[in-house]
This record gives sequence, C-alpha cells and structure tokens, in this order.
Amino acid sequence: MEISEIEQALDREAGGCASSEPFALQVLGDSMEPEFPDKCIIIIDPAKFCGNGAYVFAEVEGERWFRRYVKTADGEEKLVALNPNYPEIPLNGRAWQVHGIIVQRNVKRKIKHYTNY
Repeated sequence: MEISEIEQALDREAGGCASSEPFALQVLGDSMEPEFPDKCIIIIDPAKFCGNGAYVFAEVEGERWFRRYVKTADGEEKLVALNPNYPEIPLNGRAWQVHGIIVQRNVKRKIKHYTNY
C-alpha cells in the first residue's frame, strides 16, 4: 500500500480529518545531512503550500522527496538536498505538489523546531 492510499484510508476512518494531522517519518540516508542525519525523526505538518527555504515532503511526478524548497529571484523552483552530493530537482514544467512542511526534528532526543513556511 502506498502512502497516499494509507492517507486516504486513515482519512475515511477518521471522518475526513486525518490528512490534516501532523505525522512523523524517519529520515533514511544522508541526502539532508548535516541538519537531518540518517535515522532522525521529522514531524510533518500537512500543507499544500510552502515558502522559500522551507523543508518539505513533496511529490514530483509520482516520486516523494524530503528536500528544501527553493524559489530563485528569476522564478525558478527546485528541491535541493543539503548534502551537495545529491542533484537538485527542478520543478518548473513538472507535475509536483507539497504533502507537508517539516516543523520539527528529533536527533537523539534533541528537538529542533522549524517555522520557515
């Protein structure tokens, strides 16, 4: 079962509001290090919009990503990994949507909050 199917099933069971509740995911890999190390926990607030510089959980052409959203002065939009070993994901001209904004991380019980959305 894919995440979207899980969200839909939870939404039906909860009377239509489960998709508006924050949820947690575990980061796997090093693409968002050093800010979000492998195996840290992130809290995601479901949203369909984001501000420049926000950490987002987004879907681009059917594939889901945890990245930083960047919009340049000339209007270029992209998803950027913090680890420079990973390529940028251009968004202009592609089907994409935000599933949520990262609002908190937990690294070995050290919690940090994010409000840049």
